[in-house]
Amino acid sequence: MKKKYSTWKQYKKCKYLFLMFIPVILYFVIFCYVPMYGVIISFQDYYPRLGITGSEWVGFKHFEKLFTGRYFFPVLRNTLIISIGKLLFGFPAPIILCLLLNEVRSLKFKKVVQTISYLPHFLSWIVLGGMLISWMSTNGMFNQILMGLGIIKEGKNILLDADKYWWIASLSDVWKEAGWGTILYLATMAGIDPTYYEAARIDGASRFRQIISITIPLIKTIICLNFILTISGLLNSNLDQTLVLMNTQNQETAEVINSYVYRMGLAQGDFSYATAAGLGVSIVSVVLLVLANLLTKKLNDRSVL
Repeated sequence: MKKKYSTWKQYKKCKYLFLMFIPVILYFVIFCYVPMYGVIISFQDYYPRLGITGSEWVGFKHFEKLFTGRYFFPVLRNTLIISIGKLLFGFPAPIILCLLLNEVRSLKFKKVVQTISYLPHFLSWIVLGGMLISWMSTNGMFNQILMGLGIIKEGKNILLDADKYWWIASLSDVWKEAGWGTILYLATMAGIDPTYYEAARIDGASRFRQIISITIPLIKTIICLNFILTISGLLNSNLDQTLVLMNTQNQETAEVINSYVYRMGLAQGDFSYATAAGLGVSIVSVVLLVLANLLTKKLNDRSVL
């Protein structure tokens, strides 16, 4: 009874802080949870003129159509390959970059590198896509460099080559996001006690040994958190990137689940089918989130989320 009274006393003491949560809770309820009601159209033959209540229930018809259709598995393959490529190259890139920046002693040089690496994040895929389309055109920068080095004899539009699209999508995303990802790690590194490094230097530890034994273990928690968030979004390949870089020549390797849902739902008006595909992806993403959290819990001795 005394404990319950003490807890109520704490709530009463911090009542104004709790009141500040009300707008946040309302936002999530109104804009995130209430719209979830719309997922039921994946179990209906939905027509806008009939609405949700008037459309016919068809059970798992659209899910069956999804998994037996000839387009879904090629789209799933593209999504997985591009997402795994982004994970393999994009996840370690900010860590390596921030470790290198942390070792730079010239403040001016460090700021220049940070600005150059951060800048692509603030540009939309419309801008970056336009740059890539120009650079990879027949007379673009990449072809000029390759011809200058004698690797190729004549230029060709690289984005029209479907076999190269997976590499283009993965590496261009790393180029866009690697610099921004370093901010989180650099902010965490700023909180590391300098006496750890001083003690390590006294013991004769090299810079590399300090990184392995001090820096990385002390930022392990934030690395695990970023890993969980990356894994949970593994199937959510960048829609903007795909819509900008995809064309009729590379569509077989460029089409991902998000662009497929967009094309089926908005372009062709098959809302029920598109919702079924989106719901399936969301369920798999939640499962991946839980599995990633369990994995980091084993590696980190505690749950990050």
